[in-house]
Amino acid sequence: MKNQAISIRYGLLIAAALIIYFLLLSLLGLHTDPIYSLFNGVITGAGIYLCIKNYQTYKGMKFKYQKGFMAGIISGFLATFIFTLFFGIYATNFDPNFITEILEGWQNDNNTNIAMLLFVVATMGFATSLVLTLAFMQLFKSSWNTRQAKKDLAS
Repeated sequence: MKNQAISIRYGLLIAAALIIYFLLLSLLGLHTDPIYSLFNGVITGAGIYLCIKNYQTYKGMKFKYQKGFMAGIISGFLATFIFTLFFGIYATNFDPNFITEILEGWQNDNNTNIAMLLFVVATMGFATSLVLTLAFMQLFKSSWNTRQAKKDLAS
């Protein structure tokens, strides 16, 4: 249960940071400019990295690649799910003009609506979480090419 508690805690922290960042952009009137969403990847990446690092510290020598990967994925996917829900609520209830403003730059010949926008937000979040977790796990996995690892495998 502690394994999932770490992932859930970091997932909630990542989601909170994403929401705070979005609201800050909203206060500055910059939330309709998609270029600022690039920083969402930095926030998500930092959270996933810290989640995996915390999980590795908790597990110590029993740290396994698969479990570390799951910790990162769970935290990133949970954060994406929560942020997508917030985004949908914000776009439909708090700022009804938001959808129109953000879609102005798109070729709007396809009758793009809130469902498509939420799908894009969720897909970007899930893809970012997956790619960053895979990348960070390369930093945390133990090498099999060291002398100690060869001794451990031989015994």
